[in-house]
Amino acid sequence: MGAADAKRYGRRLTLMTALWVLGFSVGTLTHLTELIATGVNVYDNASEPVRWFWISLTVVDPVIVVLLLTKLRAGVLAGVATMVADVTVNWFAASTHPALAGPGLVTQPAFLLFLLLTARPLWSSDGATRPRRPHLDS
Repeated sequence: MGAADAKRYGRRLTLMTALWVLGFSVGTLTHLTELIATGVNVYDNASEPVRWFWISLTVVDPVIVVLLLTKLRAGVLAGVATMVADVTVNWFAASTHPALAGPGLVTQPAFLLFLLLTARPLWSSDGATRPRRPHLDS
């Protein structure tokens, strides 16, 4: 790979990371806004486990943002796992209580698809790996 190609690839990885950070930042703001606006009764029409899962995302999402910016591989792993869980919980909640259906049933699976398509290049990027120590063959 030439220098120009490497530079373009690096910019793509930076853009991918920025979109991951943006997505989880939007999630943080959404859950925080709902929690502030409604208080402890936020999501009270959902079952207790679903309600507490959604409330926990107020903390989990910003932690993922920090991980993406400091420990990329941990952020990628946590981000994919969280979105798989979130999409699963949202679809389950909407199927059992149609009143809980919202735009997230479309936007979150789309974001998850983006994460799944970009996780491998981010995982394999230079920013995600540490320099390796040389092996001493005995």
